[in-house]
Amino acid sequence: MRAGTTNNACAARIRIPSSSRARVLGLLLTLGALTTLFASATPAVAAQAPITQAAYLADRLRENPVHVTDQLPREVPQSTAPDFARLAKRTGVPTYVLVLPMMSSTDGEQLLDAVHDRLGRDGLYVLIEGTDVAQAAAYGVRAPTDAAVTVTQYELAYDAGPLLSFERFVDVIAQGEDKAASRAEAARERYRDDEPAELYIGPSDRRNQSFLTGIVLTGVPLSILLIAAYARRGRTGKPALRLIAPGAALLSAAAIALTAPVVFDETTSSAARPPTPAEMSARVERVAAGLKQDPVYADPESPRVLDTRRLDRLHERIRDFRRSDGGGPVYVSLVPQTPESESAGDTDLFAAAVHAKVGEDGVYVVADPDDGTIDVLNHGLRLDSSHLSFGLPDSLTLGDSRADEADDHLLGERLDKLMTFLDETPRTDRRQSEPAPAPAPSAADEHTLPALYSTDFWPGLFVGAVAALLLTGLVAGATWIVRGLLRRRSPLPEPFDRMPFTAPTAPSTSYLRRTAYTELVALSAEFSVSGDRARDRERLDAALLLVDGDPGRARRPGVDPATLVAVIVLARAGRAALTGRASNLCCGVNPLHGPAEHRHHVRVTTEGNRRRLLPVCAPCRDTAVAEPGGIPERLLKLPDPGLGSTRLPYYDITDGPLTAVPDGIGRLVERVRGTAGVH
Repeated sequence: MRAGTTNNACAARIRIPSSSRARVLGLLLTLGALTTLFASATPAVAAQAPITQAAYLADRLRENPVHVTDQLPREVPQSTAPDFARLAKRTGVPTYVLVLPMMSSTDGEQLLDAVHDRLGRDGLYVLIEGTDVAQAAAYGVRAPTDAAVTVTQYELAYDAGPLLSFERFVDVIAQGEDKAASRAEAARERYRDDEPAELYIGPSDRRNQSFLTGIVLTGVPLSILLIAAYARRGRTGKPALRLIAPGAALLSAAAIALTAPVVFDETTSSAARPPTPAEMSARVERVAAGLKQDPVYADPESPRVLDTRRLDRLHERIRDFRRSDGGGPVYVSLVPQTPESESAGDTDLFAAAVHAKVGEDGVYVVADPDDGTIDVLNHGLRLDSSHLSFGLPDSLTLGDSRADEADDHLLGERLDKLMTFLDETPRTDRRQSEPAPAPAPSAADEHTLPALYSTDFWPGLFVGAVAALLLTGLVAGATWIVRGLLRRRSPLPEPFDRMPFTAPTAPSTSYLRRTAYTELVALSAEFSVSGDRARDRERLDAALLLVDGDPGRARRPGVDPATLVAVIVLARAGRAALTGRASNLCCGVNPLHGPAEHRHHVRVTTEGNRRRLLPVCAPCRDTAVAEPGGIPERLLKLPDPGLGSTRLPYYDITDGPLTAVPDGIGRLVERVRGTAGVH
C-alpha cells in the first residue's frame, strides 16, 4: 500500500501536458529511426572479426576429413577428394587431409597444430601443398610421419602428382616405424645426388618426338633408295634384284610408322585429371558471393593479413569513396593467384570473372596474401584508367623491402594508401573499363599432349629428306675419298669439328658492354624503320632509360653488369617483337638464352633439392628433364658488388630491375620505369 501510494503521489506531482507528451514521443520515434538507419547502413561484417585460417580449415575437416581447395582446379580438382579419402583409410588411424595452395608465408607444422587444436580430434593430420606432401603430424596416435614425408620427397619425381605422393606416403605409414625409418634412410642415400626420372614429358619433348619420327620416316627409306641407286649405278642386273631396295624402303617406312606410336605412347604431360566446368568456376563464385556480402573478401584458406583495426579502416575508406563525387564501389579480393587456378595466375582474368559474377561496376582490387602484389582494375567507373595503369607506384603494387620482410607484406597499410590514390585519381566524363583479357589456356587441353603425327612431324619429313640426300652425298664422298686414299696409301685426314655457340654463364663486363651496345644500336635502327607499336616503343624506351638515353654509355665504365644484362634482354625482346616473334617470357635460368617457352620447377643449387619456378627455354627445359643437377651450372652468375669477384645467380645479387626477369618482359619494363620514376 505504501509503494502504491508513493507512485500515485509522484504521478500527481509530475503532470505533462498532452502537447508536450506528443513532442517527446515524436522525438523518441525520430531517435529510434535514426538508430535503425545507422545500424542498417553499417555493414555487419565489418564489426565481426574475420574467421582465422585454422578455424576455417577445422570446420571443413569437421564436415569431411578430406578438404581439397577450390583454388587448384588445373592440378588438383575437388573431384579427387574421394580418392584421397580412400587412400587415407589404409593408414589404420583417423586421418585428416588438407590440400591447399603452396603458400610461402605458411608454416605447415604450426598450421596443423592450430587446426588440431580447433578440431579437437586426435589422428594423423596431413598437409598437401600444391602437388606434394609438405607436412604431417600425429596427435594421440603412432605414425612414422617424418619417415613417410622423407620417402615421398626422395623416391618420387616432382611431377608424380598429389595422389601418387599421398599413396606413397600412406604405404610408408602402414609399414610401421622400423621399416619406415629404414626405407627413408635408403631413399635418402640412393637419391642424395640425383633425382628420380620424371614420369611425364612436356610439349617440347613431344615436339622433339614428332620431329624425330618425321626425320626417320622419310630419312631411312629414302636413304635406302638413294644409296642403293648409287651403288647400282652403271650396272645391270635382274629385274627381281632391282625390287629389293624399294621393298626394303617400303617395309622400313611401314615398320617406323607402326612402331613410333608404340614407343612414344605418352598422351598427357602431368598426373592432373581434367576439371569440370563447375570446378573451374567454384573459386570465382565463392569470392563473388563473399563480395556481394562484404566489399572486402579475405580468402579463409590463407593466413590473415588484415587485423580488425585495418579491416574496419578499409571498410570506412571504401564507404567514403563510394559516396564521393565520381566514385563508386570498391571490391577487394585478398586471394592468392597461382598458375594452377582457374585463371592460370592471370590477375586481370580473375578480376574480370569476379566482376561478371558480382554484376556491379566498380574498382576491383586483387591483393595476393602470399607474394604481396596488388593489382587494380577499373570496371565501369568514371576514373582515368591510364592513371590507374601507369600512375600506381611500384611500392604500392609490388611492395618495397619493408613489405618483403613483413609476414603480411604490409597489405593493410598499402591498401589504405591505395584508397588515397583512388580518391586523388582524376574523373572523366564517361565510364571506362579494362579491355577484355585473353582467355586462360583450356584446362582440358593444358595437360594433353599433341598427337605424334602433328606439330613438328611435318618439318621432320622435310629434314629427313634433306638428311637422306646429305647422307647419300657423304657416302658418295666417303667412298671416293677412301678409294683415292687406298690408291695413294695415305692416312685419312683429321675430321673438322665446329663448337656450337652458347650464351656465357659467367660473362665478363667487357662482353656485356659490347653486347649491350650492339643490341641497343641494332634495335634503335630497326625501330626507326619498322617500329610502330606502343609495346615495341616501351621496350626500347626502357632499355634507353637504363643508359640515360645514350646507347654509347653502355660501352663506358660505370654501368654495372646487372644493368647491362637488363639492357640486352630488353633490346633482344624489342627486336623479336619487331619481327613478329614477341614473347613475354625470358629464360629465367640465363636471360641471355632468349625467349622462354613455359615455366618449370628447376633446381637452383647443387646442394639439396631447393627448387624455383622459372620460365625456361627449350634447352634448359631439356636439361631440367634429363639432368636436373645440370641447371645450377647453366644459371647466369654475375659479380656481387659487395663480395668482389664472387659470382652469384643474377636474381640474388641485386634488387634492381633484373630481378623482374622471371616475371616476364612486361614486369621488367614496369620495374625499369618505376626505378627511373617514369609513369
